[in-house]
Amino acid sequence: MSEVWFYHLERSTLDQVLPELLDRTLQRGWKARVRVADEGAREAIDERLWTWRDESFLAHGMADQPHAARQPILLTAGHENPNGSQALFIVDGSDMSLTEEFERCFIIFDGRDETALQGARARWKALKEQGANLAYWKQSDEGRWEMAA
Repeated sequence: MSEVWFYHLERSTLDQVLPELLDRTLQRGWKARVRVADEGAREAIDERLWTWRDESFLAHGMADQPHAARQPILLTAGHENPNGSQALFIVDGSDMSLTEEFERCFIIFDGRDETALQGARARWKALKEQGANLAYWKQSDEGRWEMAA
């Protein structure tokens, strides 16, 4: 079963956290898929990855575009995995099904949004009941990520 890591955003935004986590995933030698249900949010993430740092970008593509299998990072709303990703990032409350093929799943949610917070709690509870290998990460006052559960 996949490891499922919850990232509780309180001090940072998705725009700040997602590129860092994706960069670490690529440094590990893994490919990544980002599941984003909302098309507008997917386009915003697409733009953010191209402009992540002044001196660099994170190479990526959309799962429904040509050459998706060659991309190190894929943005999608669906369940396809043409690039053989080992890591799945789930944002904006996207569908949690079909996660077994991944080494690690990241559920990133905004703790300042009550709906997102309640959704994450419900997911945690359901996954825990299924015996999933869970970890919960939150930011310290200094901004570092700490495993809290």
